[in-house]
Amino acid sequence: MIKRLILDVLKPHKPSIIELAERIGCLEGISGVNISLEEVDAETDSVKITIEGTNINYEKVNNEIAVCGAVIHSIDGVSAGIKLVDEVNTPQDR
Repeated sequence: MIKRLILDVLKPHKPSIIELAERIGCLEGISGVNISLEEVDAETDSVKITIEGTNINYEKVNNEIAVCGAVIHSIDGVSAGIKLVDEVNTPQDR
């Protein structure tokens, strides 16, 4: 079971990040969506999407993003299992 996805997405200016978040948030198994605007150019927005839930279906998320005219550039993080595990900094990370 996927509990968290972090996606790098390129989307057109419309729909807005508000509408995109609402659409993704309505999918079954998703309890929360956070979208942050990273970069804007003449035609597109580059956004970071963090999705949390009890059982995220990646294919449904990908399809909803595609319906909005956007494309996933990369999967930057994923958490699966019974509970969410946050990243921990180690001495090597400094």
